[in-house]
This record gives sequence, C-alpha cells and structure tokens, in this order.
Amino acid sequence: MLRFGLFGTGHWATETHGAALDAHSRVELAGVWGRDPAKAAVLADRYGVAAYDDADALIEAVDAVSVALPPDVQADIALRAATAGRHLLLDKPLALTAADADLVVSAAERSGVASVVFFTARFQPAVDAFLTATAAAGGWYAAHALRSASAFRPESPYRDSLWRRQHGGLWDLGPHALSVLLPVLGRVTRVAAVDGPRGLVNLVLTHEDGASSTVSLTLDAPPEVVRHETVFYGENGVRSVPLGEGGPLPAFAAAIDQLVTEIDSGTRDHRCDVRFGREVVAVLTAAETARATARTVEV
Repeated sequence: MLRFGLFGTGHWATETHGAALDAHSRVELAGVWGRDPAKAAVLADRYGVAAYDDADALIEAVDAVSVALPPDVQADIALRAATAGRHLLLDKPLALTAADADLVVSAAERSGVASVVFFTARFQPAVDAFLTATAAAGGWYAAHALRSASAFRPESPYRDSLWRRQHGGLWDLGPHALSVLLPVLGRVTRVAAVDGPRGLVNLVLTHEDGASSTVSLTLDAPPEVVRHETVFYGENGVRSVPLGEGGPLPAFAAAIDQLVTEIDSGTRDHRCDVRFGREVVAVLTAAETARATARTVEV
C-alpha cells in the first residue's frame, strides 16, 4: 500500500486529490499539510488522517506526495519531496518559472522517483485515445484551442484564488490547451502573444515540424461564452478533440493508477511526467515574455 501525503486544503485538494486518494484501493491517504493549519485540521478530520504542522515531517512519513497548491508553492514542496526520494503526483502548471521547473526535474532525476503531472484531459480515456490516433495519422498543419472559463463569479469555487487572479488564463488554462496540442503537433519552438479584453490572452505557436496553432485563454468570460474546444486541421480533414467524460475524479484516479504502475515497474518515462511539465512551463514563460515585449519569442 503506497502512503500518500496530501499538500493543500482548497477546493481542488479537497474534492479531487483528497477524494480520489481516499477512495483508491491501492494507496493510503496518510496525512494532510496546508498553509492554513485550521483548514488542514478540518480536511484531515474529514478523511480520518493526521494533520501535519510541518511539511517536511509529512514528506518524511510517506512514500509519495499529492500536491494541490499554487504552482510556486508546489514547486518548492515537489523539490523537497523529490530530494527526499518521494514520488510525485503534481498538478499543472508544474511551476511559475522555468528555473523552478528545472530544479524539480533535476531532483526527480537524481533521486529516481516516479512523477505524474495531472493534466486532466490526458487521463480521460476518450481524449487519450483521440490524441494517440490523431498523432499517428499525421499531416496536421494547424490547430486552434479555446479555453474560456468564468472562474471569478460568486458561485465559483475558485473566486478567491489569488494565484489565478494574478496569473490568469495563460497559466491556469494554458497548460490544459498545451497538453492536447503538443502530442499531435510536437514541441513548440516560437511564441507570439497579444492580450484582449476580459483577461483574454491569444497565442500563436510555431511547432517543430512547421505546424502552427492558435490558443485563446481567459478565466473571466461571461457564463454564456464558456467554452472548451480544440480543433486540428490537416491532410486528413478536420478533427475536434472530444470532451472528456466523468469529470476530474475518475481522471485523477487514473493518474494515481499510472503513478503506481510507474513505481511498480521501475520505469520513468510517463508521457505527463515532470519533464513534460517543464516543457509546458517553458512555453508559458516564453508567452509571458512575448506579451510583455510585443515580439515573437524563441522557446
């Protein structure tokens, strides 16, 4: 039985990470740490586990960490956990800077720990099967991804998320878009970016084999225009990525399954490991520079 420490006490930690870990037959949720000790105590009581005041003490007590914290905080916890030889189940984005992402990757490689970064769509069977088949078909020269959310309305569980308000759709929704574009079109080599109204960020990406894609992202859309879609164009026509079914819980359970398989097999080549997480952060960092300087930026 793999013992997990849960780091985070917000909605995503409670309703996705915690719930999936608690229900999983092959892992044990062993403790909770959060930046707010009172919230950590409430969440720990919900799942009948210990609340830890010291993050390193929880890392020491478990085999793996599950992190649902703002990306800059996550990167620090992940670095400490990997250095201590603990396996990593992380959320996206991996970090807010390429330098921090590199530190996590280096620590994971030195320790030989397994890692999975939870890009939700990549753990939904219909989406995964579509991406595999579409990449195999080849001949794609363009794509468009739209992620339009309404995260700050009063009824949203993310309305008080400070990091989302500060970094916006680029960093919260951008990883989701990139996670389905990159498997089909390949690595991004150049990025251009412009801002629009209501926190909108528009990206133009050049991929390694010459394909291009456009991405539109906002967390502050009116509810009537909330959309989530990706379309590929190429020699085989037009293909739209299917919507994932079942919500985040079964997808996170699949991520747990796949991390356990990595650990049991000794392999360290998961398609969404920290190295892929670092690749996504590199694109987002380049996009930030492109926004600030109004020029195309090499990745």
